[in-house]
Amino acid sequence: MDIAIRRATPEEYETLGEITAQAYLGDGLLDFGESDWYLGELRDVVKRAAAAEVLVAVEHDRVLGGVTFVPSGGPMADIAGPGEAEIRMLAVAPEARGRGVGEALVRACTDRARATEGCVRIVLSTQRTMHSAHRIYERLGFTRTPERDWNPIPHLDDISLLAYELEL
Repeated sequence: MDIAIRRATPEEYETLGEITAQAYLGDGLLDFGESDWYLGELRDVVKRAAAAEVLVAVEHDRVLGGVTFVPSGGPMADIAGPGEAEIRMLAVAPEARGRGVGEALVRACTDRARATEGCVRIVLSTQRTMHSAHRIYERLGFTRTPERDWNPIPHLDDISLLAYELEL
């Protein structure tokens, strides 16, 4: 596997935004009423990169996927508390799935969390139907933390997100 994980460059933001949006759309993850708003968030890599660290997986200068790493709170954190980093918006292009890209991106976030002073845990939220992602998280040692499950759109009961964490 000749895939490199590094920070996204501004020239890659649009491509990564589209990969992320299409991954969520293709997997049926935006079939709730306010999807237009979240689709815009998924595409807005400029906003994410200003508030967190956006990583890409590339092969021969082709973006295969990406993830947002939130090292210590800030506007991009959903559930991270003090001493916690967070993983957000993991996405892999359909044609690159099954090649270890998602796992490599999660490992890069874990490495960054370990290198972050004072960080003792990395957390993330995931939809119930993201079974491939759940397998990656569990394979890498993440455990479910049901007490941290939450709902980003409180008036829609079926959108509750599952929480995972990894003690560092």
